[in-house]
Amino acid sequence: MIKKVRHKFILISVLGLLVVLATIISSISIASFYRSNREINNVLTILLKNDGQINHSAFTNYQQPGLMVPRQTREGIFQYRFFSSQLDSQGDVISINDSHIETVSDSAINALSEIAFHRGRKQGTVRYRHTSYAYKMKREHGRYTIVFLDKSILMAESYAILNIAVLFGFISMLLYTLVLVLLSRRAIKPIVVAEQRQREFISNAGHELKTPLTVISANTEMQELTSGETEWTRSNKDQVNRLTRLINNLISLTRLGEQPDMHLTKTDISTITTHNADAFKTVMQQRNLKFNAAIQPQVMATVDASFYAELVNILLDNANKYCDAGGNVNISLRYNKWGKAAVLTVSNSYADGEGVDYSKFFERFYRQDTAHQQQGGFGIGLSMAQRIVNDFHGRIQAKYRDGKISFIVTLRSTAE
Repeated sequence: MIKKVRHKFILISVLGLLVVLATIISSISIASFYRSNREINNVLTILLKNDGQINHSAFTNYQQPGLMVPRQTREGIFQYRFFSSQLDSQGDVISINDSHIETVSDSAINALSEIAFHRGRKQGTVRYRHTSYAYKMKREHGRYTIVFLDKSILMAESYAILNIAVLFGFISMLLYTLVLVLLSRRAIKPIVVAEQRQREFISNAGHELKTPLTVISANTEMQELTSGETEWTRSNKDQVNRLTRLINNLISLTRLGEQPDMHLTKTDISTITTHNADAFKTVMQQRNLKFNAAIQPQVMATVDASFYAELVNILLDNANKYCDAGGNVNISLRYNKWGKAAVLTVSNSYADGEGVDYSKFFERFYRQDTAHQQQGGFGIGLSMAQRIVNDFHGRIQAKYRDGKISFIVTLRSTAE
């Protein structure tokens, strides 16, 4: 249990940091790309205002600089690579200006200008030789002026910021995870101490309680020898047996929690299941229950043999306790249809099971009134069964159908 708590603590902490880092990186990247796009739009607006020319006398700060608006200067515009063209009303190129670009030929400028014109939009993006060019277009005096700006210079900085942010985020995640793994034992130490003290208390209290119960049982037997069995002595014996079962279950559950590693080996669970089922036939007959077993031979699974036997006993005992009077108890063991898992199913008649939340049956000390009105129970057995199945790396679930409740255990199979 402690190991699971530690792993869950590490996982939740790492996921929390991942969400924070992802939010920060995304925010920085969005802000960076937004600034770059604003800068592209500002430069195109300035160039278009000056008919695709650099004119110092006409150059002004087009927008006031701010947190998300980059500042433009008189000399800053010379860092950009751009070209422009003028077209007549039919879309034919009249003139071009390529003095600020070296890698785009005149024919390419003509082709890109015609593409931009026929799109019918005032601004957009075109690509030429794996490079993106943003453009803006205006109409004046029956002519069209289109200005193209190489976006790569501006967007390169944003991509660099994104890559650096992702790199530092990844390194931060690794360092944080490493530190968390090293310090996680200390972080959950109070939980470990509390768990150990709880186990010690239950074990010690269980052993201490057995002594007075033994005395009460002996005194009751002596009273029966002298005055015969009465209603009161029978009640005393029933309550002693009930408390003894409770103490044994508590101690078993505590010891199961202390079990760090089970010896999981390839095991013929058909033999174990058959043996335990045969042992319960007499118990079922005493309550006039119909008991049916359908156990496929030589079903193999990776389990601890002793704990698997305990698992079968818990499920059969639960079915015996809560089966309707004169009802049916069934146990089956088989491979699933893919032959990759062993499926153990224990079911019993349960007329009042409609609408019950069966997921809570595996909670420790859970008591559902309608489920426990026939026999005394403590809500421990199914919790122990779930713990055993989890240690087997399997799955247990409860289902209700056609008046029967079924507990289905799926275990890793070693079948070829």
